[in-house]
Formats: sequence, structure tokens, C-alpha cells
Amino acid sequence: MKAMSIVKGMAVGVMTGVAAGVVGSKMMDKNGKKAMKKKAGKALKSMSNMLDTAGYMFK
Repeated sequence: MKAMSIVKGMAVGVMTGVAAGVVGSKMMDKNGKKAMKKKAGKALKSMSNMLDTAGYMFK
């Protein structure tokens, strides 16, 4: 169970970093809403893949 706590902590940290990156990127990006949606979608897909991989490793 300790390993899953570590994975959950890592996931929270990554999501916080992704959120900060998306907000910062939006501030600097002139394409606005469309670019933000695209980047957020990519970030969520990457996060999902990482959690699936981590879950598989700890089975």
C-alpha cells in the first residue's frame, strides 16, 4: 500500500505542474481557448497513461 501512496503523491504533483503549465501557457499563447483545450487534452491523456503504467507495475 505504501507504493500506491507514493504513486498517488506523484500523480498529484504532476497534475499540479500540468495545471500551472497550462495556465502559464495560456497567458503567453495568443491562440487562446483552442490551444488551451488541445494542450489540456494532451496533458490528461499523458497523465492517464502514466497512472495506467504505474498501476500495472505495482500489481
